Amino acid sequence: MYIMNQNMDSLIRDKEFMENRHDNYDLMIPRWNFYLRSYLGGDEYRSGGFLHEYALELDLEYQNRINYTPIDNHCRNIISIYSSFLFRVPPTRDYGTLNNDPSLESFLSDADLDGQNFNAFMKNAQTYAGVYGNVWLFVDKPESNAQTRAEELNQDIRPYLTMVTPDNVMDWHYVRAASGRYVLDYIKVREEITSDGSYFRIWTPNEISYVFVPERGKIKVIEVKPNQLGTIPAICLYNKRSPRQGVGISDLTDVALLQQSIYNELSEMEQLIRLSNHPSLVKTQGVEASAGAGAIVNMPDDLDSGLKPFLLQPSGSNLSEIRSSIEQKIEMIDRATHMSGVRQTKTQVQSGIALQTEFENLNSTLSEKADLLENAEEHIWSLFAKWQGKAFDGEIDYPDSFNLRDYASDLQYLQQAKASGVRSSTFQKEIDKQIVDAVIDDDAVIKTINDEITAQTEVGVFETAQTQAEVAEEDVE
Repeated sequence: MYIMNQNMDSLIRDKEFMENRHDNYDLMIPRWNFYLRSYLGGDEYRSGGFLHEYALELDLEYQNRINYTPIDNHCRNIISIYSSFLFRVPPTRDYGTLNNDPSLESFLSDADLDGQNFNAFMKNAQTYAGVYGNVWLFVDKPESNAQTRAEELNQDIRPYLTMVTPDNVMDWHYVRAASGRYVLDYIKVREEITSDGSYFRIWTPNEISYVFVPERGKIKVIEVKPNQLGTIPAICLYNKRSPRQGVGISDLTDVALLQQSIYNELSEMEQLIRLSNHPSLVKTQGVEASAGAGAIVNMPDDLDSGLKPFLLQPSGSNLSEIRSSIEQKIEMIDRATHMSGVRQTKTQVQSGIALQTEFENLNSTLSEKADLLENAEEHIWSLFAKWQGKAFDGEIDYPDSFNLRDYASDLQYLQQAKASGVRSSTFQKEIDKQIVDAVIDDDAVIKTINDEITAQTEVGVFETAQTQAEVAEEDVE
């Protein structure tokens, strides 16, 4: 509904415009809520109503089932594993001319003015991008009455970062610039919800408006100020790109549904175990009895023999089928996320080629995420520099490969190669170096050991081979 050529002052006073939401927002908001609850788990998940109700089940019975059913949170585990791989090795940053900016160190140590350093902020942003599919990052700067740069530094007035999850970005609009690049020229962010209404901040290249939209009554425009940058300082950090502008693809698209299915089957298991261990007593109203151990049953003398009390106990034979179904769904989660080689909870026989293929797929997924993080961070530093009246000429480099290997299998393979009896000192030394690379993590130590291997004389090797040949000849004789 956003029309660029209309007067923004009149638009923000129009309740229909303020309550308007992007088409993709209405499409995605139920999914975002589902993904977030699936990631958070606990009470957030239980209150989501993801447990299927039985026919004719009372509200109290349904609530008891929710309280008794455990949550096996695969969503959080998957997101955590991705994040740990991505930030195991920190990115390399060359700030260029920003190295001399006195605000740089303060920004790196407290990026969001809430005590979170820049690396921690980016890791947190990537985590929630993995949950939602994307998040919005704003690079803003507080207003100040400082007249000089020195006064700004004394007041610690500098740019800072804010992360906004997509469920709070109600509307946005991109326009194609003359260069062909898509540029964000309007975004509406819900900053706070109260019992009386909601507070919104509307960004355009020309101005920034802060508006209160009450449940009833007239809209109140709290503040309108010019946009000093002349551009909207917002970056959309994608987890994976989708065909929709401003909407990404979540890592939980398939995992959350499988987790919900496991959650319901765990409820079935709990109910089956409870009913199997505690059978129901069926009796007439006049019979005095209980189903506990050692209970006494008092029956009237004139009771019909066909109405004797009995225990109703369902069979627990379905437990193994439910357990097998849960294990199959966990394997489906691992395949969908390329985690079969990482999240194995039991011994599985997999060929080296299968493991290598799985690691390559996971490495490709992580590399794609790293490229999107690198792109978003370059935009962050460009906006940071623009706030400081500079141009960013540095370079940001995230790892391109995450070296996902099955080191146990590699080490076994290398040991077999070393014991193969190849009479070559060069071959033996290269195998030794690869074993060192598979066992040692410290690059400096690896270099020292490799130098020692290279410096070894070849005499010992030939002597060993010669001795082996002589022993073999003696055995033949």
